[in-house]
Amino acid sequence: MSFLLCVSLKLWRTVFRNCQPLCSYAGCEFWTFLLNVASSLSSCRMLRESYPFVEDSFSRFPSQSNIYGLCQAGEQELLAATLKGKVVCFRYQELQQKIRPVAKEVQFTYIPVDAEIVSIDAFNKSPPNRGLVVGITFIKDSGDKATPFLNIYCDYEPGSEFNLESIAQSCLNLELQFTPFQLYHTEVQCSGESSETVFLLSGHDQRIHLYKENASLHQFEEQPVERLFPELQQLPSKLVFDAVRPVSHLCGSLFVCLWYLRRAVLQSWRVQFDSPISTVLLFPLSCPSDPKEPSGEKSYNLLVTSTIEMAVVYRDVHECGLSRSMCLSESDQWDAVLCALVIDLDFDGQKEVLLGTYGQELLCYKFHPTGSGSESQFELQWRRSFKSPLLSIIYLDLTGDGLRELAVLTLKGLHILQHSLTSTADLVLERLTQKVTALTAGSELDSAKATDTEEKDAPAKKEECSLSN
Repeated sequence: MSFLLCVSLKLWRTVFRNCQPLCSYAGCEFWTFLLNVASSLSSCRMLRESYPFVEDSFSRFPSQSNIYGLCQAGEQELLAATLKGKVVCFRYQELQQKIRPVAKEVQFTYIPVDAEIVSIDAFNKSPPNRGLVVGITFIKDSGDKATPFLNIYCDYEPGSEFNLESIAQSCLNLELQFTPFQLYHTEVQCSGESSETVFLLSGHDQRIHLYKENASLHQFEEQPVERLFPELQQLPSKLVFDAVRPVSHLCGSLFVCLWYLRRAVLQSWRVQFDSPISTVLLFPLSCPSDPKEPSGEKSYNLLVTSTIEMAVVYRDVHECGLSRSMCLSESDQWDAVLCALVIDLDFDGQKEVLLGTYGQELLCYKFHPTGSGSESQFELQWRRSFKSPLLSIIYLDLTGDGLRELAVLTLKGLHILQHSLTSTADLVLERLTQKVTALTAGSELDSAKATDTEEKDAPAKKEECSLSN
């Protein structure tokens, strides 16, 4: 197919060039059209060739999920919630001496069969505490009225803190007085140097609700959110996505970015959008060279996607606020962007921007700097089509081999995409060769320096020996 495309492209270009004298006639529009089509097909082919993943598995769900229906549970497991009250655990495990994907339904207690799950989230407790915590919000239809609930699952029995089957039976059931939206967790600094992970739940009441563990009672309780997050009180509109790092995101025409330090708001910026905002991510563009080394001053960027407009990245928000914006071209060509992720996919130390759209496309953008900062831009690196709308994406190591997989939740199920092992192996060999070359060059340099030092010290040693004799 690629060969035929190249031949056709060359043929069309040849014919078009030979027909330049005919451009004054009406037929020139036809040849121009053919050339544009050929160029578009060639561009699509190049985008497909740079796609770095192969699909390893697909798990179809009994009913559709939503944009809040996927979360990571522990190091190597995923939880996916469907609208009809079902929760599926996805993991890889050894079967018949091979690592195979397994999708299994988990029976969480106190979720009625007629319940509609709204959102799910999970986290590991911050050290020195132990245990996996799972939160599920759902709406129970009782016929005359719909009642919302938040269930928090956590097992305190020694040895069962990370056993998902046991955790699913240990439930704290909380009836809500508002319709829940996204359930989100974040780590906060408590008294002294200790930290703790809490749940944040947005609702239709234009409030963010905070749920914190009471260690003495072994349960979670709702606490005033302003004690830990003063920027999350008195919100002007409903908040359906919250990224406390330290950005607050409002759904609708208004976006608010608030900065705080030691629980005090320092600065805030507002931007008017013409459509609801779907996702927001705060990220540094480059990856740390060594995770163990303390990170220096980073330049943070803000990714904002909306349901109608193009996605936009605000550069250096801590220095410039929201004044430096870069639009991601063509990001509005495949319906609304529903999910986003910023990760280093090609292992070059610079992060790429992934966008998942309702138009069934996964888009990857890479930042291309130039000599002058004003001309730098994010360019579409590749795109991949799916058979149903994309709802959520997570990047994690499911197989435990040190190489992460891309989990893509769509309307019909869960796709697991793996890096191409051939290209990854070639990259590892290339990096090892570079490392060995650098070490060899360094060793030769040290040896040469040692030889020079010995030669310089030789006359002095001879003189010392003659004096002593």
